[in-house]
Amino acid sequence: MKTLTRIGVACALLLSLGACKQPKTENPKDFFMFTSFHEPATEGLRYLYSEDGIHWDSIEGTWLKPVLGDSILRDPSMIVGKDSTFHLVWTISWRGNTGFGYASSEDLIHWSEQRRIPAMDSVASTVNVWAPEWFYDDAKDQYMIIYSSCVPDKKFALGVEDENNNHRLYYVTTKDFDTFSEPKLLYDPGFSCIDATIVKRGPQDYVMVLKDNTRPNRNLKVAFAKDAEGPYSEASEPFTGFLVEGPTTVKLGDDYFIYFDDYNNHIYGAVKTRDFVNFTSMTDSVSIPKGHKHGTIFKAPESVVKELLKK
Repeated sequence: MKTLTRIGVACALLLSLGACKQPKTENPKDFFMFTSFHEPATEGLRYLYSEDGIHWDSIEGTWLKPVLGDSILRDPSMIVGKDSTFHLVWTISWRGNTGFGYASSEDLIHWSEQRRIPAMDSVASTVNVWAPEWFYDDAKDQYMIIYSSCVPDKKFALGVEDENNNHRLYYVTTKDFDTFSEPKLLYDPGFSCIDATIVKRGPQDYVMVLKDNTRPNRNLKVAFAKDAEGPYSEASEPFTGFLVEGPTTVKLGDDYFIYFDDYNNHIYGAVKTRDFVNFTSMTDSVSIPKGHKHGTIFKAPESVVKELLKK
């Protein structure tokens, strides 16, 4: 008994020093998820998944069939709310509709009723609402949905685009996913721009990645701000080639990876950066399934991903 007691005391002492290790309970891990759609965008929401954020596989099937607008689901953007619920927004029409789609899910399988959010209904002459994109503004505890619209009555500088293809970036906000603010202009860089996504690097340090949608550019640029709602700096020089769109950004270690749809070459491309000034091509290092069209990257628990794979 004395020997056992001495062993127990010794082990207790060693435990306090970290030498006697107890069996660890395996912590659930998160997977990277990538929202997707296939042309012509009438089949519905698709997913990719990855363990490292670089090598991606498809999850077979479609998971939300569109019923709003022109019954299309393009540019799906997902965010995990503070309520641990998945919230999705998407483009519902090419033109002639001034709202975007919204739905929520607890498991990425079963979805709420689809709702049309009347983003630009109050703005006369609006032609379209494209590519809504989530951003959570933790400084103001609100969710922003950024999108692009053509509003001919605003008389923005045309450049080489006609009025019905002269986009600027707008946004609405929500705190509860039920009520949404009136729209505000987010960015007018002096040229037609679409497909914006925002990254927060630190306090008063925001980066916007956007597409210059003017001919012959059709490339990606960045702008900087001290507040998520701007004002943003002038757009940078392009960091991609011609005919790319749909950027989404994920931080992997010390690097930010920016994925984009290189639709001219029928592939998905990527660059990495640490400062959003210097960029290194990663297109040859990432693997994206054929047919994937642009969405956004988010994280989901392993249990959720395994249930999707079972289905």
